[in-house]
This record gives sequence, C-alpha cells and structure tokens, in this order.
Amino acid sequence: QVQLVESGGGLVPAGGSLRLSCAASGGIFSIDRMGWYRSAPGKQRELAASITPDGRLNYADSVKGRFIISRDSAKNTVYLQMNSLKPEDTAVYYCNANIRKIIGARYYDYWGQGTQVTVSS
Repeated sequence: QVQLVESGGGLVPAGGSLRLSCAASGGIFSIDRMGWYRSAPGKQRELAASITPDGRLNYADSVKGRFIISRDSAKNTVYLQMNSLKPEDTAVYYCNANIRKIIGARYYDYWGQGTQVTVSS
C-alpha cells in the first residue's frame, strides 16, 4: 500500500519560513514527477511546485523566487522550502507523486493527506 506522509506545516508570521517534507513508502518500484499542490478556501487546488527525477523544476508564478522544491530519490522524499511567506500562501498543501509499483506498469498519481500552512499578517 503506497503512502505519502507529509510533515512540516504550521502557523508562521508573514515573512517567515517553513519546510515541508513528504516521504513515499510501500511497494514502490520507481517515482517519476513529485510535487506540491495547495488548496486555499474558495479556490481551486493549484500546483505550487514540481520536480522530475532529472531535476526539471516547475513553479507557480506566485511562488517563484520564494519557494524551493527538492527531492532525495534514495529516500523517496520531496521537500518544499518556503521563504518570505505571505498571508496568501495560507492553504492546505498536498504532496503528489507519480508512482510505478512494478516494472513495466504504468504510473499512477498518489496524494498525501495534506498539511495546513497558515501565514498570519
């Protein structure tokens, strides 16, 4: 059973920093893209950042220059360093990973349970 377990959310004042972690486990053969999505009240879930196994990065315009995504492929873990946080970054952050469980199988999307990030003004 594949699981994505997130940690690192919390309450931080504007201008502060937080680091999110997400570890994937449970019968994984390989992981393609990993990323972080966020869902704010009244808004659609949006991609914040993603990273491929060869290091290609993708950031939402709203977080460029402030957030840094990275991964440790040996640990099946993805991180999101969030700096210069703003109140509009307040959201539930979800880890996402494209995972293949056996060789030759297709990749499937898996999601973490979400972690709350609240930025106070």
